[in-house]
Amino acid sequence: MAKRDAPPHWDHGMRQRLVHGEAAALGELYDRFSSLVHGLAHRVLGNERAADHITREVFVHVWEHPEAYDPRQGSLRAWMAALTRRLALRRLHGSGTAAAPDGQRSPDPVALGVRRASAAARADRIVHSMPVPLRAALELAYFQRRDYRQTAADLGIPEDEARRRLRLGLQLLSTAHDTNVPEVPPGYGGAA
Repeated sequence: MAKRDAPPHWDHGMRQRLVHGEAAALGELYDRFSSLVHGLAHRVLGNERAADHITREVFVHVWEHPEAYDPRQGSLRAWMAALTRRLALRRLHGSGTAAAPDGQRSPDPVALGVRRASAAARADRIVHSMPVPLRAALELAYFQRRDYRQTAADLGIPEDEARRRLRLGLQLLSTAHDTNVPEVPPGYGGAA
């Protein structure tokens, strides 16, 4: 019998796959933990849209910083739950209220231009940090206007894999327009 506090073998393998940039690993992780992450974020924030944002932010953080998970500290599930809680609380305290509607006041044109430039730079950084298979699927879909079936045929992969790659790529890119994504990712554990 394994020690009670030792994380399962799956957690170690998943971390290694993410460190090596395996897009399918992120898809598996999303399929396994997205409902947990979204549910926790929704419980803290009480807002569906904010919970969606936090869910994307958590998976982007895991994709960009898989080495931040330390299996010696606990299970991957517990780490993702702690990360979700920390980011949701940061958003809750930073905005003053979880349900504050976006765009309550109009930003000044200079600030808007800076945010747009920042979002474009972030999108470029996200695309360039993607593994080649994920980036190739997005490029086919965006530049050549291929749907997931055509993308699968062009890449010689199953349709489910093409859908997964496109979904993950779009989720990663959707964070580029969010000005609340932290530039310095939060560390492991600790209070929010």
